[in-house]
Amino acid sequence: MYRDVRYGWLVALFVAVVAADQASKYAVANFTAPGSLRVLIPGLLNLMHTTNPGVAFGILSDSAAPWRGPLLIVFGLMVMSLMVWLLATNRAGGGLGRCGMTLILGGAAGNLLDRVLRRSVTDFIDFHVGRVHWYTFNLADSAIVAGAALVLLELWRDRRPHSAQA
Repeated sequence: MYRDVRYGWLVALFVAVVAADQASKYAVANFTAPGSLRVLIPGLLNLMHTTNPGVAFGILSDSAAPWRGPLLIVFGLMVMSLMVWLLATNRAGGGLGRCGMTLILGGAAGNLLDRVLRRSVTDFIDFHVGRVHWYTFNLADSAIVAGAALVLLELWRDRRPHSAQA
């Protein structure tokens, strides 16, 4: 019973990440013009509608190679398969690791849906400090980064020296 509840919670988290990601991308794609910019917090945060046919940080976005799209889809499926296997075989660690892997899985699924349906990923979060900008990203990317941070946090916690038990 405990196992079913744990996996139910992870499935709900996965669905929530994919739904929030796709809903936000739908809103941006349908209610803002490509290339548009809206200042949300001056000097810190903008909403900027962009698309990225490549991967993180715009890598491969300028490539016109016909293999780019299929390669990225296959790679996304491989990463997702690994995450599902780690979760299903209880190799994803403790609670933080399982939550982190699920966030990564949800983010990968959200971006994979974009690649399959639109041949590019919709990005819209433009974070910056003054004139120093980070690459534009989306909620799926945020879930992937947060998930990786949780996995690393669990690894770090598990590597700390434990106090001796009496």
